[in-house]
Amino acid sequence: MRAATKTVSPTPDAFSRIDTLDWAQVERDLDAQGCAVLASLLSPDECQALAALYPDDSRFRSRIVMARHGFGRGEYKYFCYPLPEPITSLRPRLYARLVGIANRWNRTMGIEIEYLRDHEAFLARCHAAGQTRPTPLLLQYVEGDYNCLHQDIYGEHVFPIQVAILLSEPGRDFEGGEFVLTEQRPRMQSRAEVVPLRRGDAVAFAVHVRPVQGTRGSYRVNMRHGVSRLRSGRRHTLGVIFHDAK
Repeated sequence: MRAATKTVSPTPDAFSRIDTLDWAQVERDLDAQGCAVLASLLSPDECQALAALYPDDSRFRSRIVMARHGFGRGEYKYFCYPLPEPITSLRPRLYARLVGIANRWNRTMGIEIEYLRDHEAFLARCHAAGQTRPTPLLLQYVEGDYNCLHQDIYGEHVFPIQVAILLSEPGRDFEGGEFVLTEQRPRMQSRAEVVPLRRGDAVAFAVHVRPVQGTRGSYRVNMRHGVSRLRSGRRHTLGVIFHDAK
């Protein structure tokens, strides 16, 4: 029998939380570290409602058990269209805030791709190229689970920034399970960044490459992300990817 679930629709406060974030600081952090925390993006009720969707398979197009593919341990499910609230509303609003950074990064790296300002128009470009499957996902980890370092590419059209929102409370719902980002600069060892998050916080981060300013100009660095081993409890995360998949 399908689990009974509900979705909390985003309130005007949810949208005002996006608008009142210090986006100039977000841009500086993304430029400097390849990631930026978006504090208190979702309320506790919104986090609980989204995590409660996980058992309802009718909401999802596929389920991935990480160990079967060498991705780590744990599992995740990709939503099907139509996406539930608040994802439907938050996805284009976050995209609108990030698209200027994405276009500037591409110009700096000499990548001749201009992202359309409207998310719906960008998705139409993805769909025309055969990338029609939705990519927002819910991830679930229990004790001993982890996510290997990876990149979420999914096809030719890739928006270079994505967002992950922690739906569980560290220290209460789980221990361990830190979000980890690594950066590989040319001819240098990899640098790791551990991003502390509370329930409802999001992290925006580079999907695959980003520009770094060096003494001789800008160059590209390769980025990967993952989650460290969960020591106890259960952890849910919402992943918001702005391009769709083949």
